[in-house]
Amino acid sequence: IELEDPLENLGVKLVRQAGARTNDIAGDGCTTSIILAQGLIAEGMKVLAAGMNPVQIARGIGRTADALVSELKLMSREIEDHEIAHVAAVSAGNDYAVGNMISEAFKRVGREGMVRIENGRSTVNSLEVVEGMQFERGYLSPFFVTNHANMSAEYTDCKILLVDKIISDPRELLRVCFSAVKEVFPLLIIAEDVEEEALATLTRNKLSGMIKVAAIKAPSFGEQKTQCLEDIAIITGGTVVRDDMGYTLEEAGKEFLGSASKVIVKKDSTLIVTDGSTLHAVEKRVAQIKGQVENSKETYQKKILGERIARLSGAIAIIQVIRCHKYF
Repeated sequence: IELEDPLENLGVKLVRQAGARTNDIAGDGCTTSIILAQGLIAEGMKVLAAGMNPVQIARGIGRTADALVSELKLMSREIEDHEIAHVAAVSAGNDYAVGNMISEAFKRVGREGMVRIENGRSTVNSLEVVEGMQFERGYLSPFFVTNHANMSAEYTDCKILLVDKIISDPRELLRVCFSAVKEVFPLLIIAEDVEEEALATLTRNKLSGMIKVAAIKAPSFGEQKTQCLEDIAIITGGTVVRDDMGYTLEEAGKEFLGSASKVIVKKDSTLIVTDGSTLHAVEKRVAQIKGQVENSKETYQKKILGERIARLSGAIAIIQVIRCHKYF
């Protein structure tokens, strides 16, 4: 919806953003958000007309929202497994076969695990649990997008380059990119950052069809970033390129690269699915981090270590739904 009046159009955009943000965070509730926004605007206009200070109105809305959220948290409870099946079935048009499959997916990956819905290639719905990792870092340029319907960069049988520094000179990537072109494999670059000249070179070569590539920033910052890169190296079977380890990025060849059976990079998140071949190394890494948790006395440090354990341990459930299914 686009309105001619610029002020009215601004209001439409704000309400649209509110609905989209609710849908992104909760997966539902878009209509409820729009109705609440309409109510707040209508009542807000009344008190403004009565002479109330707009700053005080905004503060009052904020305080009321905080109080309501606190009360709702007190009223809430953990959902039971059978309730997950029921909610999912209702969302799927009372299809309890689909509801039970979604419930089973959460049982197998845990409440904090990830469940993906994909179009299936079979005539029956199926559930598969794979090893992998997801974190909140998206592509550095929309030019890396390969699936424009989902605005994501998606590659199968992808190699992963892990770099614990800022990449500024595109010549540093020549050797590894040459391998990707010669052997025709997709490449995901995870680095502290990729600066303008290097990023422009990557996007230009991707758009020309020369190479299948995407680049993202490494999760976290400082020492935590270094540890996160090492975690990704463990799960993908790669080696982090670091100057202090005695080798440079220019020298890094295919032997440094990790592997993923699938990568999906969106605007704000990255999903890496592996084939499970590094499971033993991952279990060893998790045990090592758990030891650090036990020895740590700082609450914040324990929280960070716990997040790393969750990322490393996080299996991914993939539900493949037959294409003719009208609910997905």
